[in-house]
Amino acid sequence: MLDQIKERIFENSLLSSGLLSDEGFCNNLLDIALHAVETLKAGNRIFFAGNGGSTSQAQHLAAELSGRFLLDRDPLDAICLSDNISFLTAVSNDYSYEVAFERALQAHGKRGDLLFLLSTSGSSPNIVKLSAKAKEIGVSRVLMTGLKGTILASECEQHITIPSVDTARIQEMHILCGHIICEIIEKEMFVN
Repeated sequence: MLDQIKERIFENSLLSSGLLSDEGFCNNLLDIALHAVETLKAGNRIFFAGNGGSTSQAQHLAAELSGRFLLDRDPLDAICLSDNISFLTAVSNDYSYEVAFERALQAHGKRGDLLFLLSTSGSSPNIVKLSAKAKEIGVSRVLMTGLKGTILASECEQHITIPSVDTARIQEMHILCGHIICEIIEKEMFVN
C-alpha cells in the first residue's frame, strides 16, 4: 500500500513537472487568465460547469472568485451552473439531464461572458450541448480536459488539455490550473 501511495504522488509530480517545463502550456494558462480578467472588467460573468468530481471543482473555482481566494476583496461575478439543485433536477426530470446546463446558460448567459467547461473526457453529452449553446449565445468557452477531450477542445476558443487519460490525475491538474487562474485574476483585478 505504501508503494501505491508513493506511485500516485510520483504520477502527480511527473505531470506537474511536465506542465512547468511546457512554456506553451504556461503561456496558454496566462492567456486564459487574462481573458477572464477582461471578461470581468467588461462587466460580464464567468460560468463554470462539470459533472461528478468536475462539478465539485467547478463549484470550488466559482466560489474562489465570488467569495475570495487569497485577497480580502470585493466578490467577482462567477457562478457554477450546477449550484441551483432545484433547477437542475426540475429540468432533468421535465426535459433531460443533457439539456440542464444549456438551459441554465440560456437563462443567465449573454454575449461576452466566459464559460469554463470541466470534463476529463471532453465527451459528456451535456457538456457538448452546453458548449454548442454557449457558442450560439456568444459566450466564450474554455475547456479543461484530458487527452481524450481533443475533439471538443478544437471547437472551443481556448482549452487546457492535461496530457493524461487518468481521471484523478487530470482533476488534480485542473484544480492546480484553476487556482493559478484565480490568483492571476485577483492580482490583475485588485492589485495592479
